[in-house]
Amino acid sequence: MTRLNVLLLLALIASSLYLVKISYESRRLFTELDRAQALALQLQSEHERLQLEARSQATPLRVEKVAREKLAMRNASPAVTEYVDAPASAPGGGAR
Repeated sequence: MTRLNVLLLLALIASSLYLVKISYESRRLFTELDRAQALALQLQSEHERLQLEARSQATPLRVEKVAREKLAMRNASPAVTEYVDAPASAPGGGAR
Protein backbone atom coordinates (compact mmCIF):
# COMPACT_ATOMS: atom_id res chain seq x y z
CA MET A 1 0.00 0.00 0.00
CA THR A 2 2.82 2.43 0.81
CA ARG A 3 4.38 1.90 -2.60
CA LEU A 4 1.07 2.64 -4.27
CA ASN A 5 0.71 5.85 -2.23
CA VAL A 6 4.23 6.96 -3.15
CA LEU A 7 3.58 6.15 -6.80
CA LEU A 8 0.32 8.09 -6.76
CA LEU A 9 2.03 11.03 -5.01
CA LEU A 10 4.75 11.12 -7.66
CA ALA A 11 2.12 10.97 -10.42
CA LEU A 12 0.22 13.83 -8.72
CA ILE A 13 3.36 15.96 -8.44
CA ALA A 14 4.32 15.26 -12.07
CA SER A 15 0.86 16.12 -13.36
CA SER A 16 0.80 19.30 -11.21
CA LEU A 17 4.14 20.42 -12.60
CA TYR A 18 2.94 19.65 -16.13
CA LEU A 19 -0.25 21.66 -15.51
CA VAL A 20 1.78 24.66 -14.27
CA LYS A 21 4.05 24.45 -17.31
CA ILE A 22 1.09 24.27 -19.72
CA SER A 23 -0.66 27.19 -17.97
CA TYR A 24 2.48 29.33 -18.21
CA GLU A 25 2.92 28.45 -21.88
CA SER A 26 -0.74 29.25 -22.54
CA ARG A 27 -0.41 32.70 -20.92
CA ARG A 28 2.80 33.39 -22.82
CA LEU A 29 1.19 32.47 -26.15
CA PHE A 30 -1.90 34.55 -25.38
CA THR A 31 0.29 37.58 -24.61
CA GLU A 32 2.24 37.04 -27.82
CA LEU A 33 -1.02 36.77 -29.79
CA ASP A 34 -2.30 39.98 -28.23
CA ARG A 35 0.90 41.82 -29.15
CA ALA A 36 0.74 40.49 -32.72
CA GLN A 37 -2.87 41.62 -33.09
CA ALA A 38 -1.99 45.09 -31.78
CA LEU A 39 0.90 45.30 -34.24
CA ALA A 40 -1.36 44.16 -37.09
CA LEU A 41 -3.88 46.87 -36.21
CA GLN A 42 -1.12 49.49 -36.09
CA LEU A 43 0.29 48.35 -39.44
CA GLN A 44 -3.15 48.38 -41.02
CA SER A 45 -3.82 51.94 -39.90
CA GLU A 46 -0.39 53.01 -41.14
CA HIS A 47 -1.09 51.30 -44.49
CA GLU A 48 -4.38 53.17 -44.83
CA ARG A 49 -2.65 56.45 -43.96
CA LEU A 50 0.03 55.82 -46.58
CA GLN A 51 -2.57 54.95 -49.20
CA LEU A 52 -4.39 58.20 -48.46
CA GLU A 53 -1.11 60.10 -48.68
CA ALA A 54 -0.24 58.43 -52.00
CA ARG A 55 -3.66 59.33 -53.42
CA SER A 56 -3.22 62.95 -52.35
CA GLN A 57 0.26 63.08 -53.90
CA ALA A 58 -1.01 61.72 -57.23
CA THR A 59 -3.69 64.33 -57.92
CA PRO A 60 -3.49 65.75 -61.46
CA LEU A 61 -2.90 69.31 -60.23
CA ARG A 62 0.00 68.26 -58.00
CA VAL A 63 1.55 66.12 -60.76
CA GLU A 64 1.31 69.06 -63.16
CA LYS A 65 2.83 71.43 -60.57
CA VAL A 66 5.77 69.07 -59.93
CA ALA A 67 6.26 68.58 -63.67
CA ARG A 68 6.44 72.34 -64.22
CA GLU A 69 8.58 73.25 -61.20
CA LYS A 70 10.98 70.36 -60.72
CA LEU A 71 11.15 68.86 -64.20
CA ALA A 72 10.81 72.12 -66.14
CA MET A 73 8.15 70.61 -68.40
CA ARG A 74 5.63 72.64 -70.35
CA ASN A 75 2.41 72.05 -72.24
CA ALA A 76 2.66 70.85 -75.81
CA SER A 77 1.60 73.43 -78.37
CA PRO A 78 1.83 73.59 -82.15
CA ALA A 79 4.74 76.03 -81.76
CA VAL A 80 6.90 73.48 -79.96
CA THR A 81 5.65 70.33 -81.69
CA GLU A 82 7.79 68.77 -84.38
CA TYR A 83 6.16 66.42 -86.87
CA VAL A 84 8.25 63.74 -88.54
CA ASP A 85 7.16 62.21 -91.83
CA ALA A 86 7.86 58.52 -92.16
CA PRO A 87 9.39 57.49 -95.49
CA ALA A 88 6.94 55.67 -97.78
CA SER A 89 9.29 52.67 -98.15
CA ALA A 90 9.55 52.08 -94.42
CA PRO A 91 7.54 49.11 -93.16
CA GLY A 92 4.33 50.27 -91.56
CA GLY A 93 5.08 53.87 -92.39
CA GLY A 94 3.02 54.30 -95.57
CA ALA A 95 -0.56 55.44 -95.91
CA ARG A 96 -3.14 52.70 -95.66
